[in-house]
Amino acid sequence: MKSQKSIDPAALELLPKAALDGVETVWDRYEAQQPQCGFGSLGVCCRHCVQGPCRIDPFGNGPKAGICGASADVIVTRNLLRQVAGGAAAHVDHAYEAVEALELAAKGNINYSIADETKLQQIARGLGLEVSDKNKADLALEVVEAAYADLANHGSKPVQWLMVNAPKERIAVWQSLGILPRNPDREIREAMHQTTMGMDADPVNLVLSTAKQGLVDGYSGLKLATDMQDILFGTPTPVVTEANLGVLKEDCVNLIVHGHVPLLSEKIVFWAGKLQEEAILAGAKGIQVSGVCCSGNEVLMRNRIPLAANYLAQELAIITGAIDAMVVDVQCIMPSLAKVASCYHTELITTMPIVKIPGATHVPFTLEGADDTAQVIVRKAITAYGRRNSKKIHIPNYKQKIVAGFSVEAIVSALSAVNPNQPLKPLVDNIVNGNIFGVVATVGCNNVKATQDIVHVELVKELVRNNVLVVATGCSAHALAKAGFMNSEGTETYAGEGLKAVLTAIGQAAGLGTPLPPVLHMGSCVDNSRIGDLVTALAGYLNVDSASLPVAASAPEPQHEKALSIGTWAVTMGLTTHLGVVPPVLGSKAVTELLTNGLSDVIGGKFYVETDPLKAAQGLLEDIRSKRQKLGLPC
Repeated sequence: MKSQKSIDPAALELLPKAALDGVETVWDRYEAQQPQCGFGSLGVCCRHCVQGPCRIDPFGNGPKAGICGASADVIVTRNLLRQVAGGAAAHVDHAYEAVEALELAAKGNINYSIADETKLQQIARGLGLEVSDKNKADLALEVVEAAYADLANHGSKPVQWLMVNAPKERIAVWQSLGILPRNPDREIREAMHQTTMGMDADPVNLVLSTAKQGLVDGYSGLKLATDMQDILFGTPTPVVTEANLGVLKEDCVNLIVHGHVPLLSEKIVFWAGKLQEEAILAGAKGIQVSGVCCSGNEVLMRNRIPLAANYLAQELAIITGAIDAMVVDVQCIMPSLAKVASCYHTELITTMPIVKIPGATHVPFTLEGADDTAQVIVRKAITAYGRRNSKKIHIPNYKQKIVAGFSVEAIVSALSAVNPNQPLKPLVDNIVNGNIFGVVATVGCNNVKATQDIVHVELVKELVRNNVLVVATGCSAHALAKAGFMNSEGTETYAGEGLKAVLTAIGQAAGLGTPLPPVLHMGSCVDNSRIGDLVTALAGYLNVDSASLPVAASAPEPQHEKALSIGTWAVTMGLTTHLGVVPPVLGSKAVTELLTNGLSDVIGGKFYVETDPLKAAQGLLEDIRSKRQKLGLPC
């Protein structure tokens, strides 16, 4: 078992307070679960029918097949396919709600505007739509119709969002393997059917179906959701704010937005601004909105809202005693929050029909009633402020300045200051000459099996020291923001000389007066599509397959099914994808070999599992070095 729970000083300061307050945390529950089931950890436990559960003896002395005859290889791959399909389902459901919101906004049925007409036109052109002489509402409805067509496709035509956005060389590979997705809902349904009792028993076929789910996630989940949200709320540009629990203010109403969908959190931010006077009348100096997980990333990028905590520290935010209300939407929300909130004055507010927690207050959210719901929630936070117990308040004095909001458009804009005609050329030139050795995307979660944030931070510290440009999303972005990798001081402290020179030159050319950060914050979990867009743009500029680029991905501390589906999509893009926590596949040597080696022969990418962050960094550097050699670039 790991010796330390976190490397975040704010978390380490609050854990003793949790013990004194008699509050159980995620770390306590993890210790109570020890030892965890070895069969489940290896992926050789099957519960897909009621003859079981069945489990395979990984040492070969006990059962070698389930009651139906399924081998360890089959059980492991069935379980993996279901997990990846679950992650894809979460992102596709998110995307569908964003499409629905754009439709209602375009029709004038809800109080949301179309904030980015330029992005709308860009997406419409990519879909082959005529944009001239059309108002933005009519054009938005045509884009919505195209999105709904993917979601209601009853034929064999591939998902249009994939066909117009993915690298052409990749599409050819996927087509040859028979994994181009059709209707995303149909593919997820088929995966559930394929993994029921009496169905597919071919591990290779199951792994290919898993790859198809990665594509469902990448284009009908991540890409579609990001596109819709950018049209509705605006494409992010760099903003300056702060990260970690020190952003909370003892003399203000503290309201946390937590989850993943900005449809409500954007309204919370708006009405918190409008209702400041009511907070002042209640005795506060105002209202401080802060973010947890990806709802935090969304409102950070567009509204400069500070980040309070990532996944593992969500309970600790309440344990500060200073949170008046935490409003949650979907995904990564610990059911324990209600019990933790009951020890303080905090109002925990659920909002979605598929996320209800006993002990929380449920305030139903609808698009039509979004403004009313947001006002109710903000006023509940103001009311809760009056119930505070000052003796229970302790806000750790830790926070870091961060520069965030690097959409692909923002990156291209910064590069345009160096070369207006070919903005990608400065980036490519510096990759070619070795000033930038390569690019690594870090994504995903915290996992209590690892010391909080350590794999993210130590991995990236080693990468940027070796002149690797890092882009980050999700809870990885939180971890790196808290550790000081998302400001110009981080460039001076951590970046290798080549990377530092490039970031300094771009920052100066863009008129910032300081270097760009060594880690570029690209958004929330669904915004991994921005990383895909950047990879696609680089591959297109160089006219090579994305699998040939000196680019890799890492989920340093994955815990959610979504992280596995995102990672699978990255592998289908041809990228070596590091996992810093061992996934439940080691019960099958053949499947492990297929995922970490054999896949690269047919799809270009592979998984790379390494729990030691320094060893992981060296493995990624070696992968980038190999790709540079194949391209004839200096190493």
